[in-house]
Amino acid sequence: MPRRSPLALAHQSFLRRVDARTKLALAMGASSAVMLPLAPLALFVAGFAALVVVGRLVAPAAAQVRRVAPLLGLLFAIDWLVVGLPFAVLITLRVALLVTAFTVLVATTTPDELRAGLERLGLPPRLAFAMASTYRSLAQMEREWQTIIEAQRARGLLTSAARTRSWRLRLSDAVALVVPAIVLATQRAWALSESAAGRGLESPLRRPHGVHSLTRLDRALLAGAGGLLLVLLAWR
Repeated sequence: MPRRSPLALAHQSFLRRVDARTKLALAMGASSAVMLPLAPLALFVAGFAALVVVGRLVAPAAAQVRRVAPLLGLLFAIDWLVVGLPFAVLITLRVALLVTAFTVLVATTTPDELRAGLERLGLPPRLAFAMASTYRSLAQMEREWQTIIEAQRARGLLTSAARTRSWRLRLSDAVALVVPAIVLATQRAWALSESAAGRGLESPLRRPHGVHSLTRLDRALLAGAGGLLLVLLAWR
């Protein structure tokens, strides 16, 4: 069975019903909370972790942390030896929060929802489309990268014993991976640009499909997160 991508949409999460603007504000608030000292930061991380658990986003958040687990372990060990345990815990919590801050947005928002939310925030349609297209390409690029690796291995260009090969052969392997990835990304960008132009993205008569107001759930999440952040900042 193929491995589920950490970028896959979490349809079971109640955050799917939340406006993209609210989730973007929550993610940016979580990113800003890294400036807090240890005690307030630990409390904020606990609150953010509770939101992740209730929102059924443990799997994508854990996947993001696993990707930087070696870096987290190395930073923790160095900071503990050089500075002290409290500082090591502080830096580890900050990095872990930064890595997972946008999980509430990425794992529960489609590219079209993100584009509409950015337009409602006042971004020009072209910029909102470009950001949403980049967001849409993340999962596709991950799939294409895995496809390229499997194709090159099938041709014998990559081997499991690559670490024992000379640097010239490893450089050749890297070229065999990077060049097809760049070509595919360029083709996709060109196709998206032509498609958007054909659908009137630059038309002066283009109007948004509609303006959606925030729901009670959106307001409750914004009020709760904002209140917690203000209290912790005052505590600081």
